[in-house]
Amino acid sequence: MIAFAEHAAQLRERLAVPAPARRGTLVRVLGMRVEARGISAPLGACCEVRDPAGGRFEAEVVGFDGDTLVLMPFTDAQGIGPGASVRLLDGSASAPVGDALLGRILDARGEPLDGRPPPRCDARIPLLGLPLNPVERGPVDRILDVGVKAINGLLTLGCGQRIGLVAGSGVGKSTLLGMMTRHTHADVVVIGLVGERGREIQAFIDESLGPEGLARAVVVAAPANQSPVLRLKAALLTHAIAEHFRDRGRHVLMLVDSLTRVAHAQREIGLAVGEPPTSKGYPPSVFSLLPTLIERAGTGRRGHGSVTAIYTLLAEGDDAQDPVVDVARASLDGQVMLSRQLADAAHYPAIDLHGSISRIMPALVPPDRLQAANRLRRAWSLYQQNRDLVQVGAYVAGTSPELDEAIRLRTPLESFLRQDMHEGWNDADCAQAVQALAEAP
Repeated sequence: MIAFAEHAAQLRERLAVPAPARRGTLVRVLGMRVEARGISAPLGACCEVRDPAGGRFEAEVVGFDGDTLVLMPFTDAQGIGPGASVRLLDGSASAPVGDALLGRILDARGEPLDGRPPPRCDARIPLLGLPLNPVERGPVDRILDVGVKAINGLLTLGCGQRIGLVAGSGVGKSTLLGMMTRHTHADVVVIGLVGERGREIQAFIDESLGPEGLARAVVVAAPANQSPVLRLKAALLTHAIAEHFRDRGRHVLMLVDSLTRVAHAQREIGLAVGEPPTSKGYPPSVFSLLPTLIERAGTGRRGHGSVTAIYTLLAEGDDAQDPVVDVARASLDGQVMLSRQLADAAHYPAIDLHGSISRIMPALVPPDRLQAANRLRRAWSLYQQNRDLVQVGAYVAGTSPELDEAIRLRTPLESFLRQDMHEGWNDADCAQAVQALAEAP
C-alpha cells in the first residue's frame, strides 16, 4: 500500500503542469513595440513594467513570438532601460458592468474620469463579448424615432439596426450625432468617443447630452493622444457595456465616434506586431475587426432588448470608397451620407439622400409611406445627377417629365431636409410631411 502511494505521488509529480511564470524581463523596446521574456501571459493580459531607477508603465499583451511576449504600453515608455522587470497584473480582458455605470464618464479601462469614486458594479464580462447565435436574434420590427426629419421621414431606422454616418472631416457628423442623442427615445445610451480631440469630448457631454441625458447614459472616452491599445479597448468596452444592458431587456442606443479611429488604432497595433500592410496601409486584422465589432450590436435574443448602433465613419479626402468605409458599409444595415457641398452651402444637417439608404426601412413602414419616401429620394438623386445642366440653363423644360418633377420638388425638399440642431421632429409628423410633399401638385 505504501509502495502504491509513493508510486502515485511520483506519477503526479511527473505529470504536474508547471505554474505559468508571472514575472519576466524586458529585452527590447522598439517604438511602440515592447518585448519581454521569462513571463507567460495570454493575449489581452495587462502587465506592469518597472525599472529599478523608478520608471514604470503598464502594457497589454498584443502578440508573442516563441517565448517572447510582445506588449504595447498604455503610456510613454520613457525612463525604462534594459533588464526592467515585467510582472503580470491581470490575465483576463474583462470589464465591470452594472447599473452603477449609468451617469458616469469612464476611460478605456473603466476608471472614472468625472472625479467621482469608482462605480461599484455587480458583474464582470469579457471585453470581447459573448457569442450570440444569429438564429436566436429577434427581428428588427419597431421604428426608432431619432428626431431628425431627413432620417425619420426618408431613411427610417429600426430598433436594433446598425447604421453608419459617413462624411469627411468638419461636415457635421458630431453635430448630427448630438441631435440623435438628444431626441432618440432609448432606455440607455452608451457613447464611445474614440480618438477624438479632448475639447470635443467635453463639448459633447455638456452640449449634446446635458445633465438629463447623462443620467441615462454611459460615456467611454479615449482621446487621440492616448495609446492605440487604449483607443481600441475603449471601443471594446463600449460594446461590452451595451451588450450587458441589452441582455437585461433594455433598449440601448450605442454611438461610436468614430469607427475610423478604431481602425486607425488597430492599424497601429497590427503594424507594430509585424502584420503586413495591405490597402492604404491597413493590415488584415483591421478588416476582420470591423465586422466583428458591428455584429456585436443589433437585436438580442427574442424577447430581450436591442442595441441600435450608430457609427461615424471618416471618409478620408471625402472618398466614399475609402477601404474602412467600404468594409463597414458591407456589414451595416445602411448609411447616411453627409455632403461637404451641402455643408458649405449652410444646409444642416448636411444629409445627402444620394447614396444614403436604410436597408431595414421597407420592413418597418407601410407601402404608401415607402412609396412616397422613394419618390422624394429619386427626385433628389435625379436632380443631383443633372445639377450642372440645370444651373447653366442647358436643360430644356419638358424634355424629361421626371427631371421636371425633380426640379419642382428641389426647393420644398431642401426646406424639409433642413433642421435646427436643437429642434426635434417626431416620427408621425415626419411621415405626414413626407406624404404631403410627395402628393403636392
